[in-house]
Amino acid sequence: MAVAAIRVVQLGCGITGVVCAEHLAKHPKTDELVLADKQIDAAKSLVARLKNDKLSVQKVDASDKSQLKRMLKGCDLAVTSVPSELNPILLETAISVGTNYVDFTVPLELIPKFEEMDSRCKKAGMIALTGVGSDPGISDVFAVRAVSKLDEVHEIHIRDADNALSSEHEYFTLWSPRDMIEELTMKAAIYRDGGVTWLPPLHHVEHFRFPDPIGQLPVYNTTHEETFLLPKFIDGVRQVDFKIAVWDNLAKLANTIRKIGMHSLSYVRVDGHDVKPIDVVAECLPRPVDMIGKVTGSSCVLVDVVGIRNGEKTVVRTWVAMTHDVAFRNHRTSATGYLVGTGGAAGAELVLSGDVGESGLYVPELLPTDKFVERIACKDLPPHQEISVL
Repeated sequence: MAVAAIRVVQLGCGITGVVCAEHLAKHPKTDELVLADKQIDAAKSLVARLKNDKLSVQKVDASDKSQLKRMLKGCDLAVTSVPSELNPILLETAISVGTNYVDFTVPLELIPKFEEMDSRCKKAGMIALTGVGSDPGISDVFAVRAVSKLDEVHEIHIRDADNALSSEHEYFTLWSPRDMIEELTMKAAIYRDGGVTWLPPLHHVEHFRFPDPIGQLPVYNTTHEETFLLPKFIDGVRQVDFKIAVWDNLAKLANTIRKIGMHSLSYVRVDGHDVKPIDVVAECLPRPVDMIGKVTGSSCVLVDVVGIRNGEKTVVRTWVAMTHDVAFRNHRTSATGYLVGTGGAAGAELVLSGDVGESGLYVPELLPTDKFVERIACKDLPPHQEISVL
C-alpha cells in the first residue's frame, strides 16, 4: 500500500521562516513543502538556492481566514513564523481543519486557556506546538533539563544577547521589528513567589556578562512567555525573569516611541486611512532579512537555574551562541534568525517524527528535552553547560 505524501506549509518566509524551511526541506518525512507569504522574494531566493523539487512558493495573506483555510486543508503540518498578533487566527484555523500546527511565539492570552485549548486540539485530533523558537523554545528546554540536575529549584533567569552592529543602520533589529517594538514598550513581567509582578518598560538596566566572545552587555527586563510558562510547568520555582540586551541608543528610542504614543496598537486616522502607529514605526525599520550578511557580532540564549544540589546552593548555566559571521557563511542568515528558525525546525521535526505525543496542545516544557537538544546540536548549535556551587 502506498504511503500518503506528507505536505508541510511554512507560513511566513522572513528571516526565521526561511531558516526553518531549509531544515524541513531536508527532513526525510517532508514530501512537499509550500513556502507561503505575502512577500515572496525571500521564499523564491531559497527555492533558487536549494534547487529542491519538494519546494513551491505561494503568495498568501496570513490575515485572510478564507485563504488560510484553503491552504491548510489537506496539509499535514503548518509551521508559522508570522507576527505574533496573527497566531491566534492561525491556531484557530489549524484546529478548524485538523492540521498539526507549530509556531514560534505564544500569545499571552492563550496561557490561561491552556486546558481549554488542549481539549479542543484533542477533539480535533491534531497537535499544536506553540512557542518553540529560540526564546521561548530553546530557553524553556534548557531550563527543564537544568532543573533535572537539581534537588530543588528556586530561580530561573533567562538572558538574551545580541550585540549586532551595522555600518548602514543605527536603529535595527534582527527579530520582527513590530514584535520587538511592542516588547520594549510594554510593562515587564517578573514571576515572584506565586504571582506576576509588573515593572515599567525598560525600568532598570543590569550589566550582564555573557560568555565570550560576547562579553558584558546592558540588559533589561521585558515580558516574555517563559515568565508565565515555566512556573506553570515546573513545580516549586520561586522566581522567573527574562532580560534582553538592548543598546543604549535603542533603549532611548523605545522610550521616546512610547512617550509619544507611536507604540500604540489602536488605529488612528491618517489622510483617510486607518493605521496602527506601531506598524508605521516597524515599516520604517529595515527588514531582518535585508540585514543578512550586513552585521557583525553574536547572538546568545543563556539560562541560569538556581537551586539546591547535594545540600549546596548551585547554579546550572546552559547556553547556545553563534556569531553572525558564522551564520552567514554557513547558513546564509543572521545568528538571531538561525537560532529562532532552528528551534522552530527542531520542534516541527519532533511533530513529524511522532516524538511529541498524542493530540493536544504542547509548549516547549512538555517536549522530550534530550531529543530536542540532539536536533539543535546536529544543526550547528551545540549547547554548553556549567554547574557551579554558589
